[in-house]
Amino acid sequence: MAAALLAAAACSQPTPPAPPPPTVAVAAPLERSITDWDDYVGRFEAIDDVEVVPRVSGNVTRIAFREGLAVGKGQVLYEIDPRPFRAALAQAEAEVARARANAAVARSELARAETLLPDNAISKELYDQKAAAAKAADAALAAARATAETRRLDLSFTQVRAPVAGRVSDRRASLGDYVTAGQTVLTRVVSVDPIWFTFDGAESFYLKYIRQDAKGERQSSRYAPNPVEIQLADEDSYRWRGRMVFVDNALDPRSGTIKARAEVSNPDGFLVPGLFGRARLLGSGAYKGLLVPDEAVITDQTRRAVFVLGKDNKVEMRNVELGPMVEGLRVVRSGIKPGDKVVLDGLARLQPGAVVTPKAGTIKPRAKNAAPVALPVSAPPPAEAKSQ
Repeated sequence: MAAALLAAAACSQPTPPAPPPPTVAVAAPLERSITDWDDYVGRFEAIDDVEVVPRVSGNVTRIAFREGLAVGKGQVLYEIDPRPFRAALAQAEAEVARARANAAVARSELARAETLLPDNAISKELYDQKAAAAKAADAALAAARATAETRRLDLSFTQVRAPVAGRVSDRRASLGDYVTAGQTVLTRVVSVDPIWFTFDGAESFYLKYIRQDAKGERQSSRYAPNPVEIQLADEDSYRWRGRMVFVDNALDPRSGTIKARAEVSNPDGFLVPGLFGRARLLGSGAYKGLLVPDEAVITDQTRRAVFVLGKDNKVEMRNVELGPMVEGLRVVRSGIKPGDKVVLDGLARLQPGAVVTPKAGTIKPRAKNAAPVALPVSAPPPAEAKSQ
């Protein structure tokens, strides 16, 4: 009897109500026009990198620069003992004077012969000899002048000057050293402003750019000054800006890469050749992209997905293709539409087909994007991609 009463009491208790659907925030993704960037690693190179060698041989008598500092184009770096060259020039100028006198005598004799020839007071043979002698004297004068000019150049070359403006290296010859023309390296001068940033691009990127150029989506960097941004090893932003100036004419078959180069302004000489950096290059034409917060994206090994509010407040899982960060939000290239309501929170409690109670949320930019609308004449401010 007691057992029966207990069973009847249990059956009379009401069934506990089902928990209410979870409340989640939903919002439509932001729509932007996106331009991608591609990442590269490279180093800075001097546009002009010159090893300074003497053009005449002799002993060093003066060193006129401080090591490691800036020098101007044409600035004297070394002086080679000029006395032998000064004496050689004086001798050559004396030869010019003698050749000039001989030429004057020869021309005078020719003029006298020209007055005698019509009266047959001189033979035609003798006249021809006088004319040939005058021409020979003129040629000897020209040769003497050329020799004097060579000696004058040799004297000027005793002052070894910087061939380009830039920064000079250390001195590699000391006072009194004998240096040999065209052989002894005296120092090295590298230009610093502007400076090149050189990197190698993968074959896949090269093919992408060529096809984009053919479709009119993005001009090839071979012809257009596409923008480049560079980050140094100790920097957390891409503060250095440049433009593409060169793409090589062939790929390296050993590495499958092609050499490219950007030109970067360096007015204060902060950047030096050999410095390492990371660069990003304008990588696409503009395309429509949708922006969502990173926390709205579900990661399952290689799959990326978001929950979208469907019919009867049931959530659907959509696989998506992601892009870079823009304005602090993640670009979704495909998988959702502009009008979709993306679930922003509570993802851990959801399963596909689950019923939820939606509440209106908003997706706002989380970082400033001041990138200009039109490029590629100049580089934009730092960003993994830019929106328009």
